[in-house]
Amino acid sequence: MKRLVLIIAMIAIVSCKSSDKQKENVAEATDTKEQTMQKQDIYQFKVEDLYGEPFDFASLKGKKIMVVNTASECGLTPQYENLQELYDTYKNNNFVIVGFPANNFGGQEPGSNEEIASFCKENYGVTFPMMTKISVKGEDMHPIYQFLTQKSKNGLKDSEVQWNFQKYLIDEEGHLVEVIEPKTLPIDEKITDWIKG
Repeated sequence: MKRLVLIIAMIAIVSCKSSDKQKENVAEATDTKEQTMQKQDIYQFKVEDLYGEPFDFASLKGKKIMVVNTASECGLTPQYENLQELYDTYKNNNFVIVGFPANNFGGQEPGSNEEIASFCKENYGVTFPMMTKISVKGEDMHPIYQFLTQKSKNGLKDSEVQWNFQKYLIDEEGHLVEVIEPKTLPIDEKITDWIKG
């Protein structure tokens, strides 16, 4: 009988040690995963604007940033007017909008960079920074959109660009804080409250 009790006690001790070891392994794996998922910031990116000039996101440190993918022949194209209104209202309050024309949805941005620049200026008086045309989804997705849409890079969430005029809000430290769906107007209270907050 004593022998049976001793055997049971030894099994319990071995099983506890094994359980502790498993917990250690899980903790180590979690630490490793967290290290690989360290939150990046947007300041690492350098792109070109519509006129072929270099644009360094590091120059926007300390500002709130809205990144938006745009198109000239979309039902949401009139949002350019709201974007410009928002920019005019808050550009002196450490806020900037950065537009990325993209032709990923229904071929609604077929123009060249020159044509897009002309369209934006003539039709909507756009003065906020507009970058060269890129891809915001698929195999040729631009690295900046990989950052915006992948939690492993942005530390916030995975998302997919649903359509033209999806908005990504970046805080003063260059971190993604919110994804706003395309149909939400740029002058929506949710956005203006965030800028003022």
